[in-house]
Amino acid sequence: MYEQLRANGVRRRDAAARVGVHERTAEDWDKGIRSINHTRLYPDGRRIDYKTGVTSFNTSGSMPSLAAVEAELHPRFLTIVERETIADLHRQHLSLRAIGRQLGRPASTIKRELDAYSVGGVYRPHAAHRTWVKRRGRPKRSKLAAPGPLREYVSGKLGVHWSPEQICHALVKEFPDDESMRVSTETIYQAIYVQARGGLRREIADALRTGRTRRKPHRHPEQRTPRFTDPMVMISDRPAEVEDRAVPGHWEGDLIVGTGSQSAIVTLVERTTRYVLLGHLPAGHTAEQVRDVLVPLIGTLPPHLRGSLTWDQGSEMAAHKQFTVATDVPVYFCDPHSPWQRGSNENTNGLLRQYFPKGTDLTVYGPEDLEHVAQELNGRPRKTLGWDTPAERLRDLLTTT
Repeated sequence: MYEQLRANGVRRRDAAARVGVHERTAEDWDKGIRSINHTRLYPDGRRIDYKTGVTSFNTSGSMPSLAAVEAELHPRFLTIVERETIADLHRQHLSLRAIGRQLGRPASTIKRELDAYSVGGVYRPHAAHRTWVKRRGRPKRSKLAAPGPLREYVSGKLGVHWSPEQICHALVKEFPDDESMRVSTETIYQAIYVQARGGLRREIADALRTGRTRRKPHRHPEQRTPRFTDPMVMISDRPAEVEDRAVPGHWEGDLIVGTGSQSAIVTLVERTTRYVLLGHLPAGHTAEQVRDVLVPLIGTLPPHLRGSLTWDQGSEMAAHKQFTVATDVPVYFCDPHSPWQRGSNENTNGLLRQYFPKGTDLTVYGPEDLEHVAQELNGRPRKTLGWDTPAERLRDLLTTT
């Protein structure tokens, strides 16, 4: 029925609605793709199993399907027409370079084609194309599908919330001479996504740090009246040394709020080292409560690491002037609706949501729990730090200053 509607000129969206399928399913149908028993069937003969992630090639007997032979190919692959041209020009004794120039292909491509598919010194284009189509499907089991040290290592690091990219680079550092302990970032993501569809253990599925499937667009800041009695110093007035992260000791801050906005956690991130400090707010997050947590938290730092604090315009920072008087740390405020101006802190808050999901009652966590979480975050290698950890970078600052 769907094909008939489309043949009659009905739009895809309308045709999908009339037969009761999602528009993306209809798009697959238009491309000749079908899904049967957790297997995705492509018109070129490919079969992709959702559960295992294994790709195979469907052929009938020893011959590939007609759809596979005539499928539209990526430009990097030779087409049947190009193979016919190679055969014609090769019979005319043109050089490999001359054939390549006519096809817009390197001479090495022509040589590999003739060497691979010539039989008895004779190159037959249609036989070559059928043979290539048969060889194209190469089912390959994922490196993480089989039990072993590599899978155990990856699973263990995912269990402590390392990202696939962190795991990939850590393997190179920890096993420099063992090539079997190598896996790409994409392979880890594929293992997580594919296995999650089939019911991967919850703790591994939770290794994906956000459930969001697409990014939220940035919006232009909107003008509004000042929020606080004491005038704010805006981020545009922040010294250049803070912006380029050249000088350590400048921090970004925010709150993670618990169920019903009854409890909260203060999160501070140092811009140069990405070192994290967490403060406990079990009974609320008024301006006075936040001030009383921030002052001793900043007080734990040596003087040369108390440069500045950047915050958004939340009401919890209404006592910012009192905080500055007590600590001698100036506070700079972001523009409205501009969380990317505190990018390091926003990223850290996303990591913290693995430990404290939205809707969590934060009163059940004590200072010791927050210290444990902070130590775990500060012990993770970071790409932006050349795969050092924040703790290592802060240690270097303290020992060289």
